[in-house]
Amino acid sequence: MSDSPHPARPLAGVRIVEISSFVAVPLAGMTLSQLGAEVVRVDPIGGAADYQRWPVTEDGTSIYWAGLNKGKRSVAADFRSPEGQQLVARLIADCGLLITNVAGRQWHSYESLTQLRRDLIHVEVSGRADGGTGVDYTVNAGLGFPLVTGPPELAGPVNHVLPAWDVACGLYTALSVVTALRHRDATGQGQRISIPLENVALATAGNLSFLTEMMVNGTSRQRIGNAIYGQYGQEFTSSDGVSFMIVALTPRHFTDLTKLTGTTESVAALAETLGTDFTDEGERYRHRDALTGLFAEWFAAHTADEIAEGLSATSVLWERYRTFAEVVTDQRVTANPLFAPLDQPRIGEYLAPGLPVSINGDYPRAIPAPALGDDTAAVLEQWLGLDADEIGRLTESGTVR
Repeated sequence: MSDSPHPARPLAGVRIVEISSFVAVPLAGMTLSQLGAEVVRVDPIGGAADYQRWPVTEDGTSIYWAGLNKGKRSVAADFRSPEGQQLVARLIADCGLLITNVAGRQWHSYESLTQLRRDLIHVEVSGRADGGTGVDYTVNAGLGFPLVTGPPELAGPVNHVLPAWDVACGLYTALSVVTALRHRDATGQGQRISIPLENVALATAGNLSFLTEMMVNGTSRQRIGNAIYGQYGQEFTSSDGVSFMIVALTPRHFTDLTKLTGTTESVAALAETLGTDFTDEGERYRHRDALTGLFAEWFAAHTADEIAEGLSATSVLWERYRTFAEVVTDQRVTANPLFAPLDQPRIGEYLAPGLPVSINGDYPRAIPAPALGDDTAAVLEQWLGLDADEIGRLTESGTVR
């Protein structure tokens, strides 16, 4: 791995080929690019399955695709022809590093590519460890989370709109690349890394005790609506109809909440009646409904502005529920150094996030995403040394675009 000329781009000098679709691997590639790597996404001519994924602009350009491919270079090649496959394999061998979630293709398998480069780093994201297919939405369905999400009285499943397992898988993929690069620098050896999406979800469910709770206690998590398991947290609504999320994790938070809502004496009386101690977080959770009944009167009697002013003077953790429309005009976006104006071709100018990590006070900025095949000729010339005539022949034959 080459030394970076700038501390905010520690992966400068690293080249990566990405063959991907949808969320996990594109996110990994973009993250590595934001850390300084030169990431070339190679797609079939016409684009992969996510090239026109919603949301799209009025003329059909995918805002989604642009969002997850910022800062990369794009090569379009014929994945069906032997010549196209060989060309992509040469690109992978040249850089020595492939990240992909397009499994089952022998021509870019670990076994095939290590014939071209022995120290290859090959990172493959799959659906399930047994070779079965799976995406975030199906993996999540089989894990239990949709059946504990939503209000207690609900019987059916509720899917989460955030593809959490894809995001976690993408970050695990990026981390695996960095560690594999370090291993190769130290030993000269490549690695074959497999990351099943389902295993990422299972590991997270186990680490957060959703699975362990059942194994150890024999109890399964139940639906609790907008409450927080094992702690005191709840949604409240103001007199003018604005919702707030209130969280009291510590005795200090809880004391401040009772003082703000004028319920200190009522809470003490409730504790005495129940024979409990509300300095214990478990007891606050166990009797959350009774406590919420006491606090709700204060919230219902005050406007959103009054509530915000009152909460701001306490240690209580809180936030208004906001729409995406409200968030994009909020200072946490408009005045946040994470965001900077980005002129994205075919889409327009907007505030785009860079890497959400400050390195020595510097946030790596977002770079526009390419259109499909924008960099085909340049990459073939710079990486493989092909001349204009050879690139022209490949283009005319339909091997690349």
